[in-house]
Amino acid sequence: MRTDMQKAFKGLGVALITPFSEDGKIDFNRLSELVNRVIDNGVDYLLALGTTSEYPTLAPPEKDDILRCILETNAKRLPVMVGLGGPNTQFMIRKLEHLAAFDVDAILTVTPYYNKPSQAGLIAHYKTFAAATDMPVFLYNVPSRTSCNLEAATTLRIAEECPNVVGIKEASGMMKQILQLLAKRPEGFIVISGDDLLTLPLMAAGADGLISVMANAFPKKVADMVHHILANRLDEARTIHQQLVPLTVDCFKEGSPAGVKAIMSAQGLTDNVLRLPLVPVSEKLQEEIQRLLTVGC
Repeated sequence: MRTDMQKAFKGLGVALITPFSEDGKIDFNRLSELVNRVIDNGVDYLLALGTTSEYPTLAPPEKDDILRCILETNAKRLPVMVGLGGPNTQFMIRKLEHLAAFDVDAILTVTPYYNKPSQAGLIAHYKTFAAATDMPVFLYNVPSRTSCNLEAATTLRIAEECPNVVGIKEASGMMKQILQLLAKRPEGFIVISGDDLLTLPLMAAGADGLISVMANAFPKKVADMVHHILANRLDEARTIHQQLVPLTVDCFKEGSPAGVKAIMSAQGLTDNVLRLPLVPVSEKLQEEIQRLLTVGC
């Protein structure tokens, strides 16, 4: 399974936003346009219903409709990973039963948030979840959002004991931890950067790719950068990375996906609408983003 997943999920994945119209409803036309645009510009796979989709603000029927729209638009052109997470292990297992109605290729599941389990609790959670499905499972470590860090030793133990846990999206920003994971991971276990800004150093150290927020706005540039790194063309990758740094910093300055929606609205790709408690970026940051876009950054 891990060999197959390396073929499917190596390279660039895009964590798709959810476009909303001015009345706050999901703009499915814009969502379909986004899926087609990122595919046409060289991304390798799609992530549906990740954090960037504003998942916590979506009602269950909306999540189904979004996933259905992405799958129908994609029409099996690229592999599709779907986000599924929460602080209640048994509830997540029940959600697996519902997800079986959709033809997805893998599950990305974030560490349980809010209740702050111990490392032993994380091991028990993931072993229970993985045992409840035959689907390939990717772990997702993003302690800045969950207040829960999945330590390298914990990830390695889960990888050894759960054959269908095939990889991890690492967005901790803890370079030492990620490097330890890269050095000791079992054969075929996929390590994906979950941080646009750190992708170049992480992939140069052996990470297999990136799940990107910025690729919503700049799919070709980000795809070219990732593919250059995989081909060991680091000079070319470095050039693109440096071009993207200023806007990438601004993209996350006031939270995500507020930043990327600000960029995309300036590009004319979506309305700058988020769902509470998320709000658009400040006028000052929007002006800075527009300035960077104007100078071609």
